[in-house]
Amino acid sequence: MLRSYLRLALFALGLLIGVQVPGFIDDYGKRVEAHRLESELGLKGFRDTARRFFKADLQALVAHYRVSDDPVMRSDAQSVGELVERSALLEQEWQAMQGPWYGQVWHLTVTADRAMLEETFAAYRYQVLLAPEAIAWGISSALLLAWSIEGLLLMLAWVFGAGQDRRARERHWR
Repeated sequence: MLRSYLRLALFALGLLIGVQVPGFIDDYGKRVEAHRLESELGLKGFRDTARRFFKADLQALVAHYRVSDDPVMRSDAQSVGELVERSALLEQEWQAMQGPWYGQVWHLTVTADRAMLEETFAAYRYQVLLAPEAIAWGISSALLLAWSIEGLLLMLAWVFGAGQDRRARERHWR
């Protein structure tokens, strides 16, 4: 009976962990979009200048700033260059979060921007979504967790001989 309750508790834990995945993915996507929009707003004036004088090429604008005789312009070249790089990174992150759910999960686990991932973890509030994808994630992770833990425990029990009767042990040790 205790074993059944432990299985049920393990299943519930897996379910609760699994329903967090879509919420976290959504929060990360919103964070990326907010940073991207803020970045675009910060580059708006520079984009206008690049559009007028450099055929909308921000890299050409930065290169022009770098070779300028004016020390202030040369100093600003580094700042503008960093803004352009950040904007490109945020655009890549945003594009990755526009794909299918499995692509988003892969991106978050392998190539996501670590700083934004940590920001999202720090600000994340646990939630129970009742959206179909959250339910699917919850049930899948509950089954996976329950099966893997129970399989591990059964394998350990088998290795250490738990559950064998006395006659079977005597037969193996003769």
